[in-house]
Amino acid sequence: MMLTVLNQIPVPKDIPLPMPLPEWLLVIILVFSFLLHILFINIMIGGGVLTFWYELKGKKNKDYDNLAREIAATITVNKSLAVVLGVAPLLSINVLYTLYFYSSNALTGNIWISIVPWVAVSFLLFYLHKYSWDRLADNKPVHLGILGIAVFSFLLIPFIFLTNINLMLFPERWGEIQGFFDALTLPNVFPRYFHFITASMAVTGLFLAFWFGRKGFKTKGKFESLSKNEIKKQMLNLALVATGLQFIFGPLLFLTLPAKGITWGLFWVILAGATLAGIVLYQLWKMINAQSNIPGKRFYLVLGLFTFLVAFMGTGRHMYRESALSTHKKMMAERTAAHWDAVRQAHENLLLPQVESEAGSYTPGQNIFQTNCVICHAPATRLIGPSMAEAVPVYENNADALKQWIKEPGRKRMDYPPMAGFPHFTEKQLTDVANYVLQTEWN
Repeated sequence: MMLTVLNQIPVPKDIPLPMPLPEWLLVIILVFSFLLHILFINIMIGGGVLTFWYELKGKKNKDYDNLAREIAATITVNKSLAVVLGVAPLLSINVLYTLYFYSSNALTGNIWISIVPWVAVSFLLFYLHKYSWDRLADNKPVHLGILGIAVFSFLLIPFIFLTNINLMLFPERWGEIQGFFDALTLPNVFPRYFHFITASMAVTGLFLAFWFGRKGFKTKGKFESLSKNEIKKQMLNLALVATGLQFIFGPLLFLTLPAKGITWGLFWVILAGATLAGIVLYQLWKMINAQSNIPGKRFYLVLGLFTFLVAFMGTGRHMYRESALSTHKKMMAERTAAHWDAVRQAHENLLLPQVESEAGSYTPGQNIFQTNCVICHAPATRLIGPSMAEAVPVYENNADALKQWIKEPGRKRMDYPPMAGFPHFTEKQLTDVANYVLQTEWN
């Protein structure tokens, strides 16, 4: 039964290209750059939601409208940082998980491609909202409508992205996925999204508590009834509630993960993260009730703990992804090796069968030359490439250089086309053909 299921799994052949960097270094770049990127994504999304909420409250209390305007001023900056910092993780995941990433892209189709216009629309609408605040001060429904569409776009983009990334983990289901909405039926999509949203609000609460608590921020002339301490407390309460919700969505996320990727190592990483989250909750509660300075010692402690918490989450995500895909990656490696072995055999034995001469079989090097090289190289006349009489003296007494050229050639002269390489040749084949070429009289 298990063998039948495995045989039904789509297993593409890998691309036989070397990685631009060692795999371990690419993994570090992926995890670290993704965490930086997601930090500003969190603040951008949380800032958008809070701006909408406070501007809506601002219809009854002008102070909240002014608070919304202060938060909105941070969104476009954080948006720009999020975009720039998103390049490295996107390139890294393309290199490390090429076939998985592109397979899920293809399967989610038009919805995945729609991320580009959604991003453009949301960014433009946030700029429009930011710079039309005074012009539309007397037309709040329109101003809130612009912001509402922008926030909806901000919330939709990560939903599409998370659905696509989640699909990567289910190669055994690729054969039945017919588009984005089919991908939504896979386990873990919605728990992962809700976990992301609550994390965004927690990070945003901490960021804005710092932002409004800094010495350079003055409330005088901006607010009539809202004090600096009250604003900071609201932001810390947001961080406290959102972090508390992680104890609902976190276990839900873990319980909906397919068992194929769960290991003891992952379990301990998640447990360590949950422990840190509990400590963060306690410290936040103490900070709110003790009215600690922001920024201050306790705030930096919470910030440090939160940083470790996010690092554990990012590490756990990568551990699960690697574990979940390990069996499929092994199958793909075996299929790739079998494919290229078949290619070599076809090239050597089927497409270009051994040639017999009147004296019997050619020597191994002569056979390789006759079946691969004679179409381009004649003994003394020019064909597609130079004659052997012209080319061989270049490599006289230097078989290693000739072997390297045969394996990975290029273009030495502009009056000849570049030579195709033979990277599939074994070391013995390269030695045989190089010796034959150098030991033969071509004049």
